[in-house]
Amino acid sequence: MTREKFCYEVATVTKFIQIYCTDKHKDEPKHKCTQSLSYNGEADVASVEFELCKECEHMARYAYARLQACPHIEKPRCHRCPHPCYELDMWKKMAKMMKYSGMKLGLNKIKKLFLRGGD
Repeated sequence: MTREKFCYEVATVTKFIQIYCTDKHKDEPKHKCTQSLSYNGEADVASVEFELCKECEHMARYAYARLQACPHIEKPRCHRCPHPCYELDMWKKMAKMMKYSGMKLGLNKIKKLFLRGGD
């Protein structure tokens, strides 16, 4: 995967986990973190800031580690990968987060269209 694709994937997974955590773990204490990520032997390729509960922070760090170790030149979608690197329970948690956040992002786009008057 290219450096640009890696950065895009990191930003996407961060956004999805942040949305899920904000909505589903409202009452959990959150703490702000910054993590620098390396990729393909290159240090500090991406820097990620997030404010998550402990459970979601663990999921984010797990996802970052998997992205950093992804061996594919052309990264497939994880659910179509011939050699999945996520443990089954973590894959199920991530799928739940991605589904929820994806639906929420889609609904927000539709809502904005209606608020703008369909322009």
